[in-house]
Amino acid sequence: MNEYDGILPADVDILTTFPGIGRATASSIAAFAFNLPVVFIETNIRRVFIHFFFSDTDTVSDADLLPIIGQSLYKENPRVWYWALMDLGSVLKKTIPNPNRRSVHYSKQSPFEGSDREIRGMIIRRLLAEPGMSEKQLVAIRIEDPARIKKILAALISEGFIVMQKNRFFLAGK
Repeated sequence: MNEYDGILPADVDILTTFPGIGRATASSIAAFAFNLPVVFIETNIRRVFIHFFFSDTDTVSDADLLPIIGQSLYKENPRVWYWALMDLGSVLKKTIPNPNRRSVHYSKQSPFEGSDREIRGMIIRRLLAEPGMSEKQLVAIRIEDPARIKKILAALISEGFIVMQKNRFFLAGK
């Protein structure tokens, strides 16, 4: 907030310096938020390119896909192009066996319900609604495992998403 006067930079290299943002996320932010013609892969995009360009290949790497994605990129309106690819990938998921299983980067994601991802989201939503909650209040989100909540709170702090001031938690930058 302070470093960029509250304005999100459109530069992929700068975005990757932010906590929790890697190259793929930074590139997708540049494409969707700023409509910049950057090349990136996400699961539905991967599915489309493996299905149409590598249908007879058993193992596909993102390094194989990136040049083709770059060549096909609609540079005048990349945001709309990526939306279309993601929509097509979503349809393919429902109509054919998952081509992403042939990706060397494939791993089946664990269920969302009960996951750390779900709890992180709950904590962020609670702090948006009620800034300055105590650890006890936040642990009450999932009372059955206080140590797990404390570990997630520590991770959110180390990643720069939340801060603790006077034993109270706040979203960073708020």
